[in-house]
This record gives sequence, C-alpha cells and structure tokens, in this order.
Amino acid sequence: MPNEANFLDITLLGKEYRVACPADERAALLNAAAYVDGKMRDIAEKTKSNHTERIAVMAALNIAHEHLSGNQSVATEDQRIESEIALDIDAFRRRICHMETELEAALKPPC
Repeated sequence: MPNEANFLDITLLGKEYRVACPADERAALLNAAAYVDGKMRDIAEKTKSNHTERIAVMAALNIAHEHLSGNQSVATEDQRIESEIALDIDAFRRRICHMETELEAALKPPC
C-alpha cells in the first residue's frame, strides 16, 4: 500500500474506514470522526434505525445545518456591528489580508 503515513483508519457507527490524511491533520480528522460518530449514534438511537446510509445522510444534514446556522449568526452579528460603528468589515478584512501579504514579503529572507 502507498505510504501508510498518509492514511488514517477511523470508525463510524462501528464500521472502519481508511481515509487519506496528511500527518499534520490527523488529530483534527480524529476529532471530526468522533463528532460524526457521536451524531450518527444519537440518530441511530433516537430513530431505532440500523440503516447506516440513512443515518449518515441525516447526520450530514444535521451537521450542515449546525454549521450554516452558526455562520448565519456570525454574519448577522457582523452586520449589526457594521451598522453600529459604520464600518465595512469586508473591506477591513481585505485590508488586513493585504497587510499580511506585505509583511510576509518584507520578512521573506533574500535568495
């Protein structure tokens, strides 16, 4: 098998999966797998279902909903702050990115 270090075995709802994973992302992927496994187990328990595919789809929808709802609350908070202080947060973020790029270029050692 190609470079074993680039793969990680995870378990979701009692079934093992081998997934590609860079070494520096192993911990994050294990945390994600544990989170997804927990969601799947909750759904399986609540629905008394043993249809893995249906459980996986429902878990994916729940996780996507959580993620998108969280992003929406951040966007709403950004809009509230913008209106209170008359600041364009997107322009501010673009400016910060531009400054970071300039700093990286300035700190880059000469060739």
